[in-house]
Amino acid sequence: MDDSRETFGPNAFVTGFPVRHSRSPLIHGYWLKKLGLRGSYRAYEVAPADFAAFIGSLKDQSSGFIGGNVTIPHKELACQLADRPDELSQELGASNTLWLEEGKLHSTNTDGHGFTANLNARHPGWDKHETAIILGAGGASRAVIQAVRDRGFREIHVVNRTAARAQELADRFGEKVYAHPMGALAEVMKGAGLFVNTTSLGMDGETAPEIDFSPLDGNAVVTDIVYVPLKTPLLKQAEEQGFAIVDGLGMLLHQAVPGFEKWFSKRPVVDDELRALVVADMEKHR
Repeated sequence: MDDSRETFGPNAFVTGFPVRHSRSPLIHGYWLKKLGLRGSYRAYEVAPADFAAFIGSLKDQSSGFIGGNVTIPHKELACQLADRPDELSQELGASNTLWLEEGKLHSTNTDGHGFTANLNARHPGWDKHETAIILGAGGASRAVIQAVRDRGFREIHVVNRTAARAQELADRFGEKVYAHPMGALAEVMKGAGLFVNTTSLGMDGETAPEIDFSPLDGNAVVTDIVYVPLKTPLLKQAEEQGFAIVDGLGMLLHQAVPGFEKWFSKRPVVDDELRALVVADMEKHR
C-alpha cells in the first residue's frame, strides 16, 4: 500500500505565474520534515485569468487547500478577494499569505516581517538609528517602507529614478516618508543608519552603479532584498567601504514563518541548516 501520510494533513500552496522558480516548497518541505508533521506544500501555477476562480475554490474548500502563499502577479487581487484582509494588507494593497478560519478567507502580508526578522537575526541593533534610505519605489519597496516606519524610524527617504513614483509612496505611508530623485541620494544619505536596496540592480549578475556609502553613519547597515547572488554588487561595494551588510536571503526564509504556523499549527525556526539547503539549491540552479 502506498504511503500517503501527507494526504492526511493540511495541504498548502504557493501560487503565482510563473511559479516554477519558487523556493517556498523547499522551505516548507524542510520544516514539515524537521517537525515531523503530516501535510503538504506545493507550487500550484495559476494564470491571471483563472485566479479569481482559484480563490473561489479555496473559499468553498473544493480546492483541498487550507491556505497558501501568493506571489507575483496575484498579490493585489488576493488582497481584494480575501474576506478578511488585515491592516497590513489593506495599507499595502497586497497580500502574500492566505488561510481559512471559521469559514472566511483571511489574508496578511509577511514581507515586512521577513525583512525585519532577517535584520534582527543578522545584525541586532539595526533599528537603533533614526534615518533610513530606501532605494527604489517599486512594489517590493512598499512592505520595507511600512516595516521600517512601524519599527520607529523617524525619517525614511525613498530615492527613485522617477520621483513621482517615490512621492506616491510618501503619500501612502505618511509624514515620516520623503520622496527624492536619484540626484539627491548623496545628500539624503548623510548620517543615515540604514540603507536598503529594493530595486533589481545587480540581480543575477547584472551590473549595478557605483555608490559612495561614506555619507552614511559609521555604524550604518546596508541590506539588499535581492538574494541572487547572495552578495550583490551593492553589498560588495558597501562591505569594501567598511559598512556592515545583510543579504536578502533571510527575508525569504523569515517571511515564510507566519504562514507555516497558520497552516500547520507549529511555529518553525529559521536555522543554519535551512539557509544552507536553500543556498545549495541556488548554487545548483545558477
